Amino acid sequence: MMKVVPVMAFYFLIVCACTGQVKPVEYRDTVFSTVRVEPDLAYRSRLPAGKAGKGYHFDMYEPGVPVAPGSANLRDSGTGTLPAGLPGTSRPLIIWMHGGGFKFGSRKGAGPRFWCTGFARRGYLCASIDYRMTVKKTLTSFPALVKGCFIAVEDVREAVAYFKAHYKTWDIDTNRIILGGNSAGGIIALQAVYSKPDELLKLAGDTAQPINGNGASFPHPGSVAAVINFWGAIFETDWLNNARVPIVSVHGGNDHIVSAGRKGEHFFGSLSIHAKADSLSIPNRVKIYDGYSHELQKHFNPFFTGSPARRRWQEAGQFVADFLYEELVAHSPAKL
Repeated sequence: MMKVVPVMAFYFLIVCACTGQVKPVEYRDTVFSTVRVEPDLAYRSRLPAGKAGKGYHFDMYEPGVPVAPGSANLRDSGTGTLPAGLPGTSRPLIIWMHGGGFKFGSRKGAGPRFWCTGFARRGYLCASIDYRMTVKKTLTSFPALVKGCFIAVEDVREAVAYFKAHYKTWDIDTNRIILGGNSAGGIIALQAVYSKPDELLKLAGDTAQPINGNGASFPHPGSVAAVINFWGAIFETDWLNNARVPIVSVHGGNDHIVSAGRKGEHFFGSLSIHAKADSLSIPNRVKIYDGYSHELQKHFNPFFTGSPARRRWQEAGQFVADFLYEELVAHSPAKL
């Protein structure tokens, strides 16, 4: 009988250890079973008439009901709902930009809805935004693409300012605003944080003044806590000297739309960003899906995703969540 006790004790410790390992942790794991969506809001108080006004809308995704009361790090442990407006309930915000080559796409596309829902179920607030489109031929003209990006960056600046000013509405932690996007959205996120308006204009061969801003560099100190880059690129890797903001990237190794490496004179994908960020000691991580193309599809099709690609999207979301948790929560002097 005495021999059984150590065995049972050992078994009990193993079970406890395993239980501790699988207990969901907020911001890293899925801890909410539902998500609330506030659709069709605007991040600009006065919208221009006609099509120009369509670029300033967003949908806000918020955590709903916890998977199980008592999940690790849930501030409303046991209540079943998230109390709004209470001290200590502020949440990091991810601002997500859709893809589409600066000419197409929408905040209501499959990708933005998929990732915003996934991150909200982990505890993040997610604002899926639209931005102004360009009528230029961005897919065949690099200067037109840069100008389209410049306009979108101006809109993102306005969105960041809006959410910082209205942080009480959703209890946003303004010290943890994250920019993310897929394809053109990833390009926007990177340029918004790491480029200066005059640099973008010079690259586009345009001497015009910024549309909404005054030419000051972006972001202002503390405006953005991290960048999520899904198969996007930066126009100049030297721009990474302009800031020190963590970057997490995911890319298809066989992406012929936006190369994971260098494509042309002014197009540097996730692998190039990773190498340069490492040389500058910028916190970053990259995940490459060898053999897969744009949007992590086997063969890129902008009209059909397919369940295999969505499974890779889910993996990419977890990869990002792990990185953000380590950078913004686990090792932060002021934990959430």
